[in-house]
Amino acid sequence: MPRQNHRVVITGTGAVTPFGEGMDVLWDGLSQGRSAVDRVSQFEVDDLPVQIAAEVRGFDPLDYMDTRMAKRTARFTHLAWAATKMALEESQLDIGKEDSWRVGVEMGNAVGSLSDVLEQHDILLKKGARRIVPTTVPSVLINMGACNIAMMLGARGLASAPVAACATGIYAIGEAARRLERGDVDVMIAGGTEAILNPLAMAAFWRIQALSTTNDDPQGACRPFDVQRNGTVMGEGAAVVILETEEHALARDTSILAEVTGYGISEDAFHLIAPEPAGHGAAHAMQLALRDAGLQPEDVHYISAHGTGTPLNDLSETLAIKEVFGEAAYQVPISSIKSMVGHTLGAAGAVSAVASVLVIQNGLIPPTINLTNPDPQCDLDYVPLKARPAQVDVVMNNAFGFGGQNGCLVIQRYTP
Repeated sequence: MPRQNHRVVITGTGAVTPFGEGMDVLWDGLSQGRSAVDRVSQFEVDDLPVQIAAEVRGFDPLDYMDTRMAKRTARFTHLAWAATKMALEESQLDIGKEDSWRVGVEMGNAVGSLSDVLEQHDILLKKGARRIVPTTVPSVLINMGACNIAMMLGARGLASAPVAACATGIYAIGEAARRLERGDVDVMIAGGTEAILNPLAMAAFWRIQALSTTNDDPQGACRPFDVQRNGTVMGEGAAVVILETEEHALARDTSILAEVTGYGISEDAFHLIAPEPAGHGAAHAMQLALRDAGLQPEDVHYISAHGTGTPLNDLSETLAIKEVFGEAAYQVPISSIKSMVGHTLGAAGAVSAVASVLVIQNGLIPPTINLTNPDPQCDLDYVPLKARPAQVDVVMNNAFGFGGQNGCLVIQRYTP
């Protein structure tokens, strides 16, 4: 049965992605089918097997916070706060005028600040314990993105940081929506953030055969659903939505961009890294999201796929879509924006969600670039190479994480 509680609407969006800062540059890159992948610039990669990534280049946290706060917080918090400020601006929401106990934050992150941990460990070994920065612990913990945003805004309803590997962003927005549906809060700042790029992370992901080694062709490296796909490309970034109950948004007479109508999660209980081959767990999350939204598969106009470009993931997701949609699976357009922005891990589902709002607003489905030689086993409509005009009122967002955590979110055009 569809939900009977408060409707949950999106009134603001913000993003810092490998395309740059803001929703306009994100949409410009996605709609034009450009790749933001390039050779890594943040550190030396000559001795690494993987030398490419989708970096956020030229980002200065001082554009969004003062020097003291920037020094006390990690890059994943910097990115999250920047995206939050953008989303608040679009929503025209003044948190200072709200009941602070009715405003919450749900900011997911998969890893925390591995780079800062490594840096402080190096200081410990070379200079001793007294030289370690006192703010190391409160800056690197996964929950600190959510907590710092809550403190900077004075949001006292809650500060939560879901961790679900690559499904984290979906979990964050979905759980935030649940709190609003129940009436626990009036406003939720929700999304995902990740800044994991460093030599250890890239080497570790390479060791489990998750990353593409197409170093000589960075823009062509991430090839979801292509027979020549050989791994994903690591990325970084953050994306945030301002969620409100419909009543609250209407009472303050703000623009409503879209509505969150469905959310489903499941667990493969199969393997630490690999998805369940037949995609049954992923399918179950999709079915739950559709049931939550009160929709049938044929009601979905576009699927924003997890689509990492790894052989196992793309095939299992294809099978999951077929299980849920049946013959309708061949009619619904599907694409993976990771082909352009890389895999932003804990932020990926949130980036997909804000992109879905743009799809609904602009009537254009982003392409799966680099899909030049489709895998015969991945035989659905993946919108290859170029964006496609379409009337899109219902978007399904998929995200599947290591450990078998599956998330699905349904975002719809808002109708009063």
